[in-house]
Amino acid sequence: MPSHRSDLLLRRWPLVIAAAAVLTFLLGVGGAAAVRLMIHRYDSSVTRGDLLSAVSRPDETGVDPRVRFRQTVRGPLNFLLIGSDKRAWSPDAGERSDTIIIAQVNQDLTKVSLISIPRDLLVDIPANRALGFEGGSDKINAAFSYGHGGDTGVQLLSATLTRLTGVKFNGAAIIEFSGFRKVIDLLGGVDLCVDHAVQSIHTGKHFKVGCVRMNGADALDYSRQRYGLPDGDYDRQRHQQQLLKAIFQRAGDSGLAYNPLKLDQLIRAVGSTLTVDTGGVSLTDLMFGLRRLGPDDLTGIKVPSYPDMVGDVSYVFLSGEAPSLFTALRAADLPTWVTAHPKWVNPL
Repeated sequence: MPSHRSDLLLRRWPLVIAAAAVLTFLLGVGGAAAVRLMIHRYDSSVTRGDLLSAVSRPDETGVDPRVRFRQTVRGPLNFLLIGSDKRAWSPDAGERSDTIIIAQVNQDLTKVSLISIPRDLLVDIPANRALGFEGGSDKINAAFSYGHGGDTGVQLLSATLTRLTGVKFNGAAIIEFSGFRKVIDLLGGVDLCVDHAVQSIHTGKHFKVGCVRMNGADALDYSRQRYGLPDGDYDRQRHQQQLLKAIFQRAGDSGLAYNPLKLDQLIRAVGSTLTVDTGGVSLTDLMFGLRRLGPDDLTGIKVPSYPDMVGDVSYVFLSGEAPSLFTALRAADLPTWVTAHPKWVNPL
């Protein structure tokens, strides 16, 4: 039988990427060697990408790469997470990214702040003449399309976010929604609370108010709705943040660590639908560095902003409190900002 200490470890491993959290549950079963073996298998199954623009990476001038790769993972860390309903390198990759989240891990690697970027946010997208793009103002989720999708699409998106916020990124990931569906189904569903009844514009399904266990298809369908909700896209952002927490929570409660077959299925399901850029740090070292994180360590934040029409086109514009959020993000002092601006914090 696992010890109380093992049970605690099973619930408090890395949660920036769902698969990483699940893999490290093996600590309570086979120890660190088994964990590293499984992480290595996962590490070799994911697609590697050059997802970040040079201007969006931390300045490492004068740092010996041999030393950098041996360094212990230290905070604060910033990750760019992108959700897509298509593989980034598919023929339809030119479509706009559906979900954009900045995840900041604090200095001592014990808390994660999830900042959802409104996909209709009007921003200045920098030029990239190598891609044939001269730059201009547009919705932020257009940057992925102007970058022709794939690695170059995320590079242009990351450069846009760096221009907007001043933040540099330690890593990035593109997550295909079908991978999330598989993970949720392998976990036996996730528990979500519907706070406002809504009918899906994708499937026609009615989601009634109440807390229920949803399968992968329903959970993703619900989390992508914005029409018919009181706060529109802001509700969608909050529901997506809640879904991430629900996946992490369910992974800890499901006993997956004791089912090698399902664990292997999850590794393969996530690995085939994920493209990552860890900035040169091994995925193994990154996950071990984040091992103390758990589902209760997540904070959801929405960018201070408001929707408005320009002609017949709907945009989102930054409001007066946004610059202070970006300042706190650059300073890795989001908890202080959250305390001072509770109306922009999402209940998870």
